[in-house]
Order: sequence, then structure tokens, then C-alpha cells
Amino acid sequence: MSPQPVPTTRGVPECHDDVCITCSDTAVAVRVRKLMADGLAVVDTDAGPEEVSVALVDAEPGDVVLVHAKEAIAVVEKRR
Repeated sequence: MSPQPVPTTRGVPECHDDVCITCSDTAVAVRVRKLMADGLAVVDTDAGPEEVSVALVDAEPGDVVLVHAKEAIAVVEKRR
């Protein structure tokens, strides 16, 4: 039987048991190398430079962002 999401008080599903699509995915912290047009950026990953969307965050070169599915979802460290 597959795991079933359990609703939380905030309306966001919370998963339990083995694995489910909602909570098994992870985000990766990467550093922004340069900003590009249309809300895109080049970031440094373990595998080398990669293009991701930064349309949802206020990121600048040098910032560390959390990326999930090629979308930056949070700035976790601002450039100093």
C-alpha cells in the first residue's frame, strides 16, 4: 500500500511511512554564479555549472540558493 499524505493545519500535505512524491524530493544548496535574462541564473553545482530559474527569489551573484527541480525556492545565504 502506498503512503497517504496526511493534511496539516496549513493545508500542505505531510507524508508518513515509506516514500511519497510530495516529501521524498530534496532541494540542493548552490551558489549563484551569474544572473541571466528572463529570471534565469547560472549556478555552481557538484556536477559543474547549471542553468536554473531564480524567478521566485531575490538572488544575486554570490548568494546561496536552495534549488528544487531547476527552480530556486529560497535564498539561504546572502553574498557578503
